[in-house]
Amino acid sequence: MEKLIEIINSFEKLDSETELAIKESFVEETFKKGEFIVEEGKVCNKIYFIKSGAIRRFCIEDGIEVTKWIYTDNQFVTSMSSFFEQKPSYENFQTCEETLVYSLSYLDEQILLEYPIFIKFHIKQLRYYLSNINEFNHLFRLMTAEKKYLFLLESFPLIIKKAKLKHIASLIGVSQETLSRIRASII
Repeated sequence: MEKLIEIINSFEKLDSETELAIKESFVEETFKKGEFIVEEGKVCNKIYFIKSGAIRRFCIEDGIEVTKWIYTDNQFVTSMSSFFEQKPSYENFQTCEETLVYSLSYLDEQILLEYPIFIKFHIKQLRYYLSNINEFNHLFRLMTAEKKYLFLLESFPLIIKKAKLKHIASLIGVSQETLSRIRASII
């Protein structure tokens, strides 16, 4: 729980009352490898903070699983449109390994939003993540497959360490064979 508090404090310094409310609202959960924490067609009712583990976000496109991102330690995870709008998710989130999270239910989030400091954190965090997602999507789209792999290797090494090769290949938009050639050319 301390890493969660540390990350929240990096966005907005918590007072003791808000920190206590956060500690009481987030619940520790463990998921086995391969478990779904969000399923397409179902409403996502939680935000997760990964203490340890990895979670893959993917969609089914033309009958094929397409990996959109792989979240690792100390990252927040949720199906944003499903959680914030309480509508069915269009994407799936599945653990890549045993994963320990702190989860916050939609109802508990509504209670935490009564705390002004939590609201400030929430706004700053959302702005930060939306800005980064926008920039990442723009830059990643323009990169070659090799540059995408090198970018992941440098900026997100836990993805390379924790995810299956077929999921990394899907994330960067190549076949597993092409990814193997890219990896061999780098070593």
